[in-house]
Amino acid sequence: MAITTVLPPARNTLFTLVRGAMTGGVIGTSLTALVVGGVIRSVPLFVTGLGVPAVYALLVFLAGVPRRAREAAIAPRTALAMTEGVEAVKGEATSDVAVRFVATVAPDEAPAYRVAFTQHVHLADLPDYRVGGVVVVQYPPSKPWRVRIVKRPTPEWEERAAGARIDPAPGPILTSSEDLEGSAVGFVRLLAMLLAAAGVLLLFRTDLFDEDASAVSPSSTRPSVSASASSSTTVVTSASGTVTLGPHQSFLDQGELRKAVTALTQGTDARMGLTLVVRDRMLSVVYAHTGSQTPTFDLDSLPYQRFPALVKEARSSLGAESPQNWELTVERLTGSLAIRVVVTGAGGTAWLEADGDAKVVRRTPAR
Repeated sequence: MAITTVLPPARNTLFTLVRGAMTGGVIGTSLTALVVGGVIRSVPLFVTGLGVPAVYALLVFLAGVPRRAREAAIAPRTALAMTEGVEAVKGEATSDVAVRFVATVAPDEAPAYRVAFTQHVHLADLPDYRVGGVVVVQYPPSKPWRVRIVKRPTPEWEERAAGARIDPAPGPILTSSEDLEGSAVGFVRLLAMLLAAAGVLLLFRTDLFDEDASAVSPSSTRPSVSASASSSTTVVTSASGTVTLGPHQSFLDQGELRKAVTALTQGTDARMGLTLVVRDRMLSVVYAHTGSQTPTFDLDSLPYQRFPALVKEARSSLGAESPQNWELTVERLTGSLAIRVVVTGAGGTAWLEADGDAKVVRRTPAR
């Protein structure tokens, strides 16, 4: 058959970068507002930390409604395609695997083109997708790179595929639009997150310094305490507690996290917390003050022994690609206890959420 090369459609890379920066800014603002609001006991700031991501998610959803409606109104195109490459890229806990296909798509009334896409395939169906085989695919007319193999085509298309022969198309390979969100977008998102966090800290620096000053004053009921018996530093105030480990130590080490929390609560009545944040060598706890109406949790009842496994899973299975940073947060702001792990690497930022028993309930791969 005659082959005419189709040019890749124009991509709005600037829009993708801006969206990544906005997402990072919302994450940084929200988390920092929650922590700072708890430290300085500012209810409006604390509520802002809760409301910003909710409003942002709603705006993103509403902004996408017209586009999704337009796409839903247009029926997908069906065509034959010849598979040039078949490679399993990721195993799953189920019987499905993610398979990367490189194929030449040959529409009936449009030029043929090459495309790369990833689709989950059942293990039992893998032998049906061999290199050089002809399959039936569908794709939106406006997004020819978003190809999906039709697993159960109509008898007419099944008959066409059985007798078809398609030659490889020349030219570049189109890729999924999600592939645009690579390291550049991940870097922009991380930078925006840090800038937003720094902006909130700068805006409320006076209140934070006043809080610290009152915490170490003679009238404070819980003065600052510093210890370095095991190359670590523990600082406790009336509103928060922090443990910083020394070199060559990590809160992922067995028993290290439980020991640090015990150091923050031993000999005091500070058992209830608003938030708990853990990084590789730093633990921060915001205590609930007397009469607080904000949902709290018992610091002694958390499943600390399972936290390292959650971090390990988030770093190894969510596609962050050599994660540089991780952060585990515990809070009960929505009523039920939530444990979240955020990892950031070359592949972007990924999230993992678990319940009060450290059982994973949601995974968000890097993007």
